[in-house]
Amino acid sequence: MKAEIIAVGSELLLGQITNTNATFISSKLAEIGIDVYYQTVVGDNPARLDEVIDIARQRADILIFTGGLGPTKDDMTKETIVKHIGTTLVSDDEALRYIQQYFERSGRVMTDNNKKQALVFKGATVLPNRKGMAPGMAVEKDGVRYILLPGPPHEMEPMFANEAIPYLLGVTGTREVITSRVLKFYGIGEAELEYRIQSILEKQTNPTVAPLATADAVTLRLTAKAYSVEEAMALISPVEEEIRAVVGEFIFGIDDETLSSKAAKLLIQNGWTIAAAESLTAGLFMAELASEPGIGSSLEGGIVVYNEQAKVVQLGVDQMLLEEFGIVSEECAAALAVNVQRKFGSDIGVGLTGAAGPSPHDGEPVGTVWIGISFKDEEPKTYKLLLSGSRNTNRLRAARFTLYYLIKYLTEIEG
Repeated sequence: MKAEIIAVGSELLLGQITNTNATFISSKLAEIGIDVYYQTVVGDNPARLDEVIDIARQRADILIFTGGLGPTKDDMTKETIVKHIGTTLVSDDEALRYIQQYFERSGRVMTDNNKKQALVFKGATVLPNRKGMAPGMAVEKDGVRYILLPGPPHEMEPMFANEAIPYLLGVTGTREVITSRVLKFYGIGEAELEYRIQSILEKQTNPTVAPLATADAVTLRLTAKAYSVEEAMALISPVEEEIRAVVGEFIFGIDDETLSSKAAKLLIQNGWTIAAAESLTAGLFMAELASEPGIGSSLEGGIVVYNEQAKVVQLGVDQMLLEEFGIVSEECAAALAVNVQRKFGSDIGVGLTGAAGPSPHDGEPVGTVWIGISFKDEEPKTYKLLLSGSRNTNRLRAARFTLYYLIKYLTEIEG
């Protein structure tokens, strides 16, 4: 079966609130094997909502509406749909009693327009609202099922999970599941990734493979439909192995892992400590790491050495080295990493230097970045970046590339 989610509310179109309801509903439908191909947002306008329903019923078996069930005049979802499907509204005694009790408990006066919230479609399955007042409802007409839910997420989410999902399971009769596994990539663009795995994309059926670029990673979502999570994962595994064989060097994590969470995990589980000396990033690298729970046991300290004098005085970087090779150099990044490791007595030292922009720095073009990573008594490793972006974009990407290279380095040591 196919579902379409229709969110009703002008506040959504005005950008005053975010449509988190659609995200929640889509994820829950995926768990029971109901596909969602479209999500629609429409304002509090009966004519436009009527038009949306006409379109949606041509392409979905289940129409799920959120919002517009309240007591005010702009709450018109029920009134519009009842005309569309040719039924009537009746007062639900249990819902009305619950609303009356709510006002009695709160010591407030119940106005007549609140009775509107107890109106439901004649013959509908009523979905109790245990976190608010307006009940939800489900009704079938001409092979299409209409499910109406309140807009506030704290009311909608428990109603959908506890009332609507059991209703839908009874309707479908079977319980397929849709399971996904997300592979996280860094250091490779979406276009290049897609090019390298083109043959895999061309033959996809079940599971499907979908590339997506986000702010901090490129991802591949592998999605399979089966009668159990175990069966779905059995379909996903060989495809994942095939992808790893082609572009595995760029994979840093899976599912909900981020660059910072994966780096923190490696540090914490191995008991390694880390310190950083940051020039162009001015603390961004350490801030990314510090956002992860439990990282306090691994963070020894950090220092921002933004100019040449700070590098010499605060970290003891050799003045002759800077004069010979420059501040934006492989040698400077390595020295920063080694010296900050010694200063804080950590297992790992990280050094960052570069030209963030908008002007070249130390004779190097904008976007030139050098990263140094020192581990215990090993020779430091260095990495060069040539970034293209605004000043702050370059700074943030430098911090994230440092996390990526740290993950690769620590994974090699761990393995």
